[in-house]
Parts: sequence; structure tokens; C-alpha cells
Amino acid sequence: MTTHEREITAPVDLCLADGRLNAEAVGWTRRPLHRGNLRGWGRGKRWEYWGVVTPRHIIGLVASSLDYAAVNGVYVLDRETRVETAKDVVVPLARGAVFPDRSGAGTASVRGGGLAIDIEQDASGTVIRAVASGIELDLEVPLPEGHESLGVVVPWGPGRFQYTVKDVGRPARGRLRLGSAEFAFEETDSFAVLDHGRGKWPYSITWNWAAGSGPGRAIQLGGKWTDGTGSTENALFVDGRLHKIGDELEWSYDRTDWLRPWRITGPQVEVEFHPFHEKVARTELGLVGSETHQCFGHFSGRARADDGTWVDLDGLTGWAEEARNRW
Repeated sequence: MTTHEREITAPVDLCLADGRLNAEAVGWTRRPLHRGNLRGWGRGKRWEYWGVVTPRHIIGLVASSLDYAAVNGVYVLDRETRVETAKDVVVPLARGAVFPDRSGAGTASVRGGGLAIDIEQDASGTVIRAVASGIELDLEVPLPEGHESLGVVVPWGPGRFQYTVKDVGRPARGRLRLGSAEFAFEETDSFAVLDHGRGKWPYSITWNWAAGSGPGRAIQLGGKWTDGTGSTENALFVDGRLHKIGDELEWSYDRTDWLRPWRITGPQVEVEFHPFHEKVARTELGLVGSETHQCFGHFSGRARADDGTWVDLDGLTGWAEEARNRW
């Protein structure tokens, strides 16, 4: 095995009855087993983020509740023309936002500001519908038999913690409409990535995240926000099986030129990421704000599987990002 972290194999509640972190929930899983039973108001964060890579487009979809606001959006990059189409909405007090407490089960939905997102989940997979002015997305993300995802609880303390599911390399099919143009995509060459989050966060935090997908292989890497907690969100996926990587990784990139190559390294990881497009997102709401540089591109390098063999990552497509939040 390539990690010291504890693997959880039975269902568990994220929180105790008083809302503090359940110590038995700290660890990682191969499938969603945590119930995100958050209690209290003000620091709770709930979100479903789906990123989709097709031969023609990169699609990002976020539905979230930060307790005091819902921050929702849909984003589309045309890989041929580099034209971006986006709709972002902030809904005060997260009115109308509905989130189930388990990943992969139930329906999440958000509405407001001319944007509607519905995410329906069951044992067979996920169906997503998003509608905004000039954008319509109908997406199906089947769940292949035996497919594994990375669930991790990151403990900053009894009252500050995060449960995340990073599900990488899922097949995706559907239809995207931009204005009067319509595009269909198939699961043979399109991939989806889920970031499911439930937790209570510190006011100020910075994270790195990278995810890349391709036929039979996928990579999930994180950094900064997990440092020193004893938990990491790093994993290699080969033919749908998870190989957990427990090392804290070194991220190297140029904050003055985000399109230069990124390097992500550790004892089990030797990755270079080559961006072809940068998406910048900034939000300023007084005491609350965020800045994210998400770069789309291709991966090269390798990562080590559980048996010690190195797996080639050349040609995987996805993203790497830095996010800084005051929330």
C-alpha cells in the first residue's frame, strides 16, 4: 500500500450529535460511505461541482450553499475557438438550495438569478440538467460496475473539517446547446469529474486541485489545504480502481504566468501539467471573496500504483488550479 491513512469500509456519520467532527469519520474510502450530517449555521459549506471534458468543450457546473449565500454557475469553454460562455449567480441566504447528505444519492437543486441546476443521483449514475440564458446542458454520467472514487475527511479540528468525494474519469454523454448551436457528446471520448463537498471551513483557505482523465487512467491530486492534517486527497485510478497516495505533494507553478507548465511531485508522483487555457474567477462581497485560477490542459509523467509499478499519465486531459477563499 502507498498510504498510511486509515481506510473506512462501513457507513459513518461525518458529525456527532453536537455538530463536531466524528473522529470515526476521519479516513478515506473507495466509495461514498459518509453521511454529511452538518449541524449549525454560518460556517457550513455544501457543494456539487461537475467538470466535463469532451472533444470540443470543457464544461464546469457548480451548485453550492455557503449558508449565507448560494454561489452557482455554469461555464463552457470551446476548445477550438477558445470562446468562454458563462453564467454565475449569487443567491442571498442560499434560498431554494437543496442538497442531500450523501454523495451519489438523492437530488441536489439550485435556482435563482436566471439559472437552474438539477442533479439527480442513484446507484446507476447521475443525470444533470442546467438551464440559463443561452446555455442548456443535459448530461448523463453512468456509474460503471466496480468503479471506485476517493472519499476523504480532512480534519483541521473538532469544529472545522471537510468531507470531499473526488470521482474522476467517469464516462459522460449528453447534449450541450449554446445559443442556436447544439453539440452532442458520447461516453467513448468524454469524461466527467465530481467534486462533492460537505464541511465547516476556516474563514481563509488556499487550495490546489488537479484532475486528469483518459481511457483506463485518471489522476486526482490536491495540495495546501490538507497540509499538516494527516489526510491527503491524492489518488491514481487504473481501470476504475483506486490506488491511494498518502504523501503531501510539492506544487510548483508560476503565479505571474499561469500558462507555464506546472509540476506536481512526491515519492509516488512525478507529474507535469501543460495548460492551454486559463479561466479566472473573482468574487468580492466585502468581507467575503475568492480568486481562482483554473487552467485546462494535458498531463504528462507518471504515478505509482499500489504494487509499486509506475503508470504512465501522458495525454490525460483536465485541469489544475489555485483557489484562495475568504468565506
